Amino acid sequence: MQSLYDHGPFAPCPAPFNLAAHVLRHAADMGDKPALILAGPDSAESWSFADLRARVLGIAAGLQARGLPPGARILLRLGNSVEFPLAYLGAIAAGMIPVPTSAQLTAREVTSICAGLAPDLIVAGAGVALPDPCPCPVLDEAGFHALADHAPAEFALGDPDRPAYIIYTSGTSGVARAVVHAHRAIWARQMMVAGWYDLRPGDRMFHAGAFNWTYTLGTGLMDPWAAGATAIIPAPGQASADLPRLMARHGATLFAAAPGVYRQMLAAGPLPAFPDLRHGLSAGEKMPPAIRAQWLAATGCAIHEAFGMSECSTFISGAPGHPAPEGSLGYPQPGRRLAILDDAGAPVPRGMPGVIAVHHSDPGLMLGYLDAEAETRARYTADGIWFLTGDQGAMADDGAIAYLGRGDDMMNAGGFRVSPLEVETALLTHPAIGEVAAVEVALKADATGIAAFYTAAAPLPEADLQAFAASRLARYKCPRLYRHVPALPRGANGKILRRALREAYEAPHDHA
Repeated sequence: MQSLYDHGPFAPCPAPFNLAAHVLRHAADMGDKPALILAGPDSAESWSFADLRARVLGIAAGLQARGLPPGARILLRLGNSVEFPLAYLGAIAAGMIPVPTSAQLTAREVTSICAGLAPDLIVAGAGVALPDPCPCPVLDEAGFHALADHAPAEFALGDPDRPAYIIYTSGTSGVARAVVHAHRAIWARQMMVAGWYDLRPGDRMFHAGAFNWTYTLGTGLMDPWAAGATAIIPAPGQASADLPRLMARHGATLFAAAPGVYRQMLAAGPLPAFPDLRHGLSAGEKMPPAIRAQWLAATGCAIHEAFGMSECSTFISGAPGHPAPEGSLGYPQPGRRLAILDDAGAPVPRGMPGVIAVHHSDPGLMLGYLDAEAETRARYTADGIWFLTGDQGAMADDGAIAYLGRGDDMMNAGGFRVSPLEVETALLTHPAIGEVAAVEVALKADATGIAAFYTAAAPLPEADLQAFAASRLARYKCPRLYRHVPALPRGANGKILRRALREAYEAPHDHA
């Protein structure tokens, strides 16, 4: 039996269509029902569905009043605040293209992004790094909120295949890649409702992430709103130890977080009772089995994981009605068409390793990399049928997929994929470093991080290296540790053997 999993084509996206209109499709009927609760330690800020819809459409009208045309690119340089989803939905409602970026990016990184993006407007929060020089007008938070004073616009409907938003992901070349997604991407996320969330209109989804993380934006906000459910986000500055109390106070029925947050919550002490909680959700990186078992023992609730990537969001997961078998990622979500392929692009037999691939017809698949047609084509099989994720897997007889690692050296840093070349390029500008290799290593039994192995005439002060990296890289891209080595291991073709560095570091010995 071949490693193919085909539920048949998913229901086609209707046309004309607008992503923001789909997200807010229930808002008119929900009225004063809370759409968003910003949970603080002593109080909570609440936004109703009616408030949310009015604010989004006012912002859309304000953007149009500035003379920005359909398809204008709006770079979002915002912190962990409600302005982030408002700007995102407002731009899409107006037929423009928001470009969310991490607030942790440095001015150097944002300047590099702008060179290829050519934004028409930047919406900027206080203290968030901006490009230098700035290529377009900048709207501060006060000016942004003034947009909402306009009479509400109509949703800009159109072809569901037209660009809706752009997100950046770390590229294997060391340069951040701009991933262009269509309006239909939100339609495809309905496959996650049955295949991962079990999301219902009466749910109260508590997401532990910040507003300006794409995991929060999709799982924590867009998907609950599209279902008519309430989204709960912790107020900025809340530590992981504060989350259990907030979850219990606000009656969370679903909880979503990265594995590290679950670990920190369990380490903070006994958890309170969560009488309304049905299950937890996890994505971004692999959940350690020990953390999953501890959470189940402490709460009586299972954690269901999802696997995906920036180019297609999540497409493999476990769900309450279809849990992932032990040692697997789970099953292709209902409506997905996946395969495990060999080097020639043919499906391998069940149980054999190969590349996890997504069918080109998947409505959640990206339109492509911005202004990079050749790079986009290179991600597909020669016949254009399958998108190659670069992740290795094996499909069991029942369709469950086991993860066997990356086919390249991409690293995972707190849920963000990071290219080693991007880290190495930044560190090689240090005048005392000769060569450097960035590698994801196990820091302890259930956590990994980025390590930098470098050559130099003598070991360099780690604090100096940390400061140097922080001036050039977003915090999540900065190495957690630095190791001076006499030379970097290389293969016969001269390529750095990052795997050899990882294995040598992780060999049983004391790293103190």
